[in-house]
Amino acid sequence: MRTEHSWTEVGRGLVDLRALLAFRSAGLNRRSRRRLRIAGGTVLLLTVAAIVVPAYLRAPLHSRDAGKFVAILPTLYLGFLVLAVLAAIASGGGREVVPREQAVAFPVSSVTEHFGALLLAPLNIAWLLQAWTIIALTTYVVGPTALVAAAVPLLAWIGFATALGQALGWVFEGIRRGPHGILVARLIAATAIGAVVVVVLADQLVPLLDRSPTVQVYLAAAYPSGHQWTAWAQVVAVLLAMLVGATLLGLLPARWALHRPLREELRLESGHIEPRPNPRSDLRAMVRIDRASIWRAVPLRRGLIVLAFMPGLVALAGRLEWDMVTILPGLVASGGALLFGVNTWCLDGRGALWRDSLPVSAGIAYYAKVIVLFEVLLAAAGFTIMLAALRAGTPTAAELCSALAAAVVVASQVVATSMRWSVERPYAMDMRSARATPAPPVVMAGYSARLALRTTVVGLLFSATALADSWTIPALVAVPLLSWSAVRLVRTAAQWAVPEVRARVVSVVAT
Repeated sequence: MRTEHSWTEVGRGLVDLRALLAFRSAGLNRRSRRRLRIAGGTVLLLTVAAIVVPAYLRAPLHSRDAGKFVAILPTLYLGFLVLAVLAAIASGGGREVVPREQAVAFPVSSVTEHFGALLLAPLNIAWLLQAWTIIALTTYVVGPTALVAAAVPLLAWIGFATALGQALGWVFEGIRRGPHGILVARLIAATAIGAVVVVVLADQLVPLLDRSPTVQVYLAAAYPSGHQWTAWAQVVAVLLAMLVGATLLGLLPARWALHRPLREELRLESGHIEPRPNPRSDLRAMVRIDRASIWRAVPLRRGLIVLAFMPGLVALAGRLEWDMVTILPGLVASGGALLFGVNTWCLDGRGALWRDSLPVSAGIAYYAKVIVLFEVLLAAAGFTIMLAALRAGTPTAAELCSALAAAVVVASQVVATSMRWSVERPYAMDMRSARATPAPPVVMAGYSARLALRTTVVGLLFSATALADSWTIPALVAVPLLSWSAVRLVRTAAQWAVPEVRARVVSVVAT
């Protein structure tokens, strides 16, 4: 392929991306568009605030406190890169601008898919919080001098990390789609995890982080305050070149991956599954259906594995104390709900029509969803706590009870919230695709922000009860929170029992 043809294809891909975004926005009503504009403006204002406010908060008396952050800033920059890579790998290279089934009549090129994935990557509360954190801490350290110039290398690094993460995500997706790709991908993941564990156990993690090349990013942000504009311009030029290079480089693995057959998805859809003995009750039958729909969905299996391992490995590497371990269950629960819980009936797809015709009560179908979602969240949170406990030391009774209570409480709250959203705002999403999400990207960003806020507050509450003298205090705190979640679940169950509500949900998710 000649160079001019390649550039023409890139230009057409950008034009197609604009058309796809217009197609998606055309399906929004006036209220949704207003919310979208408000959300976009809020994100922009918070980004500006993250740049400006911390720089003016630092007073001369706090200069020593600002110096403490200098040592950890390069590690935070590197952590953002790791987060971008893991998010892209877990989502199969990125998010879909348009679901696969809706784009059958309008084939989308790999160029459009790649640029769309890059555009949608920031629609994630974890991405936004990490970006705001590194920007705010850096401007707090460097001070109010030349803030715009100080923010330029940070924004360039954030863009480069996102673009590189997407490129590596496409590479990993291409490996998965190859012969024996699932085995190869799992071997690569196991090797990477094993290497991290060896480095942590050998106490070599800190020395490696001290030699991180991301130190240059911090120096570039600090150069404007010292009027070192030549050095600043050199680093910024390198970062911008890396950003453009990573963006264009991602086009190659994107085409390679998207032109390979969907081996994992096709294997699950065409495989032979031996029938199991009939369950003893209708509830068990419905629970079995829901469990199977989760484990046979490719994005859910990948997401649950990453969700179970990564927070625990971070806690293991950071040697978190028990009063901080209580924060982890909230992160895991909110992440697990975003995999499918916020639109739980979308897992049924067209099968929702068949399932709704089964001779079982509406309450059984509802509570089967509740049980499966609750057990998935508890299992992931429990595994994370077990990994964190390996280096957290022997807990007191209050600490152990606080961690367990936090896991149960946040799981119940997330389940109650997710079921209400699933009933009130269903979406038709194809969860067979490895890059699928249970709701449109903009909606997912709002869901993730609200869940993260609620679970973090609960985690901080039980972090305080971990310092108590008795285990009864966290238990007493958990009782009213669990009771309120139960009340919300019962209210949503009553709403689901209305035939018109069920018909609306089924008609949406089955179309």
